[in-house]
Amino acid sequence: MKELLLGLKLLLGSGRGNRVRFLLMTVGSAIGVCCLAVVLVIPGILAAQDARKAAREPDCSNGMGRCLSVSGKGLSLTRVDPYGSEPFIRIFVALEGKPIAPPPGLRELPGPGEVIVSPRLHETLKSDPGLARLLPGKERGLISAEGLAHPDELYAYIGTTPETLKAGGHLTRFGDEYTRFPTVEPSTLDILRFTMAGVVLLPLAVFLSVCARLSAASRMRRLAALRLLGLSRKGTQRVNAAETVAAALLGAVLGLGAYWVVNQMIARIGLPGFRWYPADGSLSGPTFLACLVGCPALAWFVGLIGARKAAANPLEVRRSAVEKAPRLWGLLPLVPGLGIVTGYCVAGATGNAPSDTGLSSFLMPLAVVLVGTGLVLSLPVFSRALARRVARSTTSLSLSLAMRRNEVEPGGALRVATGLVLLVFAASLTQGVLIELDQVSKNTAPVQRYNMALDDVPSYRESALTRLPGIRSHVIEASSWADQQQTEEGPQINALIATCAQLRKIASVLENCVDGRPARLMVPGTTYDEPSKPGNRFSFHLRNAKGERRVMTVEVPQRTVRYQDELAVEMAYSGMLLIPPSTLPAGFRPAERDATLSLLSDAGPRTMLSVLGGIAEVDPTIEVEPVGVVVTSLEQITVVKTLLAVGMVLGLIIGVAAYLVAATDRAVERRSQVTALALLGARPRTLRAVQVAQVVLPLAVGLVLAVVTGKMAESSYLVTGGGAIFWDGAGLPLLVASALGVVLIAAIGALPLVGRRIDPELIRRD
Repeated sequence: MKELLLGLKLLLGSGRGNRVRFLLMTVGSAIGVCCLAVVLVIPGILAAQDARKAAREPDCSNGMGRCLSVSGKGLSLTRVDPYGSEPFIRIFVALEGKPIAPPPGLRELPGPGEVIVSPRLHETLKSDPGLARLLPGKERGLISAEGLAHPDELYAYIGTTPETLKAGGHLTRFGDEYTRFPTVEPSTLDILRFTMAGVVLLPLAVFLSVCARLSAASRMRRLAALRLLGLSRKGTQRVNAAETVAAALLGAVLGLGAYWVVNQMIARIGLPGFRWYPADGSLSGPTFLACLVGCPALAWFVGLIGARKAAANPLEVRRSAVEKAPRLWGLLPLVPGLGIVTGYCVAGATGNAPSDTGLSSFLMPLAVVLVGTGLVLSLPVFSRALARRVARSTTSLSLSLAMRRNEVEPGGALRVATGLVLLVFAASLTQGVLIELDQVSKNTAPVQRYNMALDDVPSYRESALTRLPGIRSHVIEASSWADQQQTEEGPQINALIATCAQLRKIASVLENCVDGRPARLMVPGTTYDEPSKPGNRFSFHLRNAKGERRVMTVEVPQRTVRYQDELAVEMAYSGMLLIPPSTLPAGFRPAERDATLSLLSDAGPRTMLSVLGGIAEVDPTIEVEPVGVVVTSLEQITVVKTLLAVGMVLGLIIGVAAYLVAATDRAVERRSQVTALALLGARPRTLRAVQVAQVVLPLAVGLVLAVVTGKMAESSYLVTGGGAIFWDGAGLPLLVASALGVVLIAAIGALPLVGRRIDPELIRRD
């Protein structure tokens, strides 16, 4: 306890320089703890949103998800439509008999012809009145925050009659253990955790360690004096730890306060594609303890380690003995980390991309942590080796002085460079994650296709749907009849029921098509299915509006139609039958359950919204599948991209803060050495060149390693992701430009280390 009090007394009574150092440590710790709180609270925000989603889930809705009842007091039907890249969720509800307890956010369920909407949807309807076509009824109220995942959610409860919801599921209550549409899927959340660990947490640990090691040389000399005065070895370490812990603890408190302000402000403003309620971002007990205790604990550990030399060899420290060369054990984490990423890169280059995602999900985060840690620990080794070689061969006085200083003290300049090196490494890794997400979310088809089960579309509605504004064409896809009672499934064939005119509107190539004559479709680049041999006969079950059934037998013809539809989305394949609608009996359509009506329009968010609105006017409860657009996945990707951008901003803040804190500390610590060189006759220009070279050369070494290892980690991540892109050459110029920008910033930051005035008092004691 005496050592702790002594450390606090030294902290308060050691002059202005020590108080400036304490302020830097406190500010640095505050920034670090604020960034740590942001990262740790993200899973809590996502969990809070998913909990509110689960609390409003209908127990059974059109067979989607788990049905907890086969009979209930009402009917429910869920429809999810795209509004741009956002999901627009509509819950149709029809009550039968006794009322049902409403979901969170509602006082009571809407009756027939009534609609209750979210506040964001209420505002959107004012700016986009066409959206009201998806909401058959009159707005009666708003959903409160308890029933919404986030403030920007587009959500509506629509009251209707049981006759309208014949396709709905039985409803007895709202609420389930899980939600069908989580904000971020668990597998995607793993990607987010992996990236945040590399982009934020690893640089953050280094940054907090740098803050705890400020003014290391002067502090070690003071601790060595205490050791020579009779203080025990452990007591000397505790004195140093007390100073660092005091700064870290005060910084942690300030950082938590700064996080509260940031959470309140950003939650109300929102991020692109991601909003939350301020209460969701509140710190949980474990997160609060991790920030309040974790940072001082790290400072205590660093303080004990940092004072070990002064406690063991005080005379050596007081006489400023030459530091020992850094040990090669710093290369230990880098070697296995590079081994893992090299193995994945070789596997991708040879066409043997790994399929075991379970093993890769463990090895890739491990490799990133090992490579990132190895970069930090190996920089002094490489810097000293380079400084020794350059100092022996150069004839420049400035470069020789700089390299000799780096050779004697390889870790001094690297404290300034480490944060920037890790920033470039993390930027490359994040670029790989964004590439993988872009492969998943990209939809470049110029034609949008909308699929609907033909059973859900009566004949009179089919006619109305095909005449909607914006619809360029439509086809019916059906399968031949298969006897469900047979143990072995017989041969089947798929057919497109469309006219030549309908196909010409969607096909880039259509040759030899004659109206009224069946044909086989020949699609270049694909092979024929075995059942599509000419002469084979297949039966198609048909049904009319009265429920009458017929069987139509079709023989596979010899004639072929060359067809290519790269504008659409896999509309046909070789061997598929083309059946003209005129060959079907009047009023009859395919009766198979998997028969599909496909509408096609031009692509584009506004066109898609217009078509969906038109479909809703015909039948608001019909289930529509916009092919290639999984809006819940698009929302997740948008959220993940936003959070990755947050991670990159935090990484940038940490990197720049580490540089500013370490550079300021180094400027104070190097004043006596710069003054001594100035008194010996060194010109200010020479001193500035020395300072720039001392920082830029080891930083350049680190950045080269960061770019190389970062690109290897990025490529290995893409290889394990299973996408089509393994090597991102397009992103390399941006990464190199970022590295050059970092070097320029570091060079400019090194210039103020040399002032215009010479103060001999700085070296009076020496």
